Amino acid sequence: MNAEAEGRTAAARFRRDHHLGVQPLGDLVAIIEQATDIDVAVLDAGPDEHGLTMRDPARDAVFIGVARTQNPMRQRSTLAHELGHVLFADWADGCAGNWSDRSPSEIRADAFARHLLVPVEGLRELLGDRGFVTQSILSEVVQRFLVSPQIAAIALQQAQYIDEGTKLEWMALTAPKLAARFGWSDQYRALRADSDQRRAPQRLLARAINGYAEGVLSAQAIATLRGITLEAAEADLREAGVVPVDRPVVWADPAELPDVDVDLAALAADLDAPDDDGDPPTAEPVSG
Repeated sequence: MNAEAEGRTAAARFRRDHHLGVQPLGDLVAIIEQATDIDVAVLDAGPDEHGLTMRDPARDAVFIGVARTQNPMRQRSTLAHELGHVLFADWADGCAGNWSDRSPSEIRADAFARHLLVPVEGLRELLGDRGFVTQSILSEVVQRFLVSPQIAAIALQQAQYIDEGTKLEWMALTAPKLAARFGWSDQYRALRADSDQRRAPQRLLARAINGYAEGVLSAQAIATLRGITLEAAEADLREAGVVPVDRPVVWADPAELPDVDVDLAALAADLDAPDDDGDPPTAEPVSG
């Protein structure tokens, strides 16, 4: 089985195992976190950095990080690509996240991402038996499945809606241009604003909020996790009704304290012992 077929099979299995059907996927970060034990974060990163996968072998814990970006379709494909690396355990050969090297594991992760985001069966369910597909249909696929025109064009060609030449022509288009041409620029701007926000792993943030509610973690820790100001974090917590538990200090009544039998004999012996010169200790005068 080649890399393309492996990626497609794994994507179909992931959708089936997690009851995702063949419909467009919504919030991909939440889907990955809820369907797996993987923590996902959206982070500040350099302009040439898109995503990475890290694994702690001691705890068998996996973390996926993707960059903040104003290209929401690319962020989604990056998330799906990194998920593919995790499912194929590509850290074993050290290739995960190496976008400049189109190794078999990279090609396979690309195929997984495409088929996860736009399953051919889902595309056929959307378009039916249409014999002629125009750019407006390409725009509909991009908007519905929230993928780049490149991924949408490949999927349309694999589903036999367009030929190779049309695929190559449409792969040169961009999502913002399609949105502007076909009337969904407002939605694209909202998607772009969302993908350009930092986002902490949900399970980690939930544990931190629980720690705050129990009075063992500060609001500043939550603000740092979320990448927002302390004031904003405190305001969000108050609005949600999350306040630290009030734990009053319980003072003991002196009468309830146990009797303590202190033997000072050893201390007295030490005080009466001669010094290093063999002379008994002498009292030092104390000035008033």
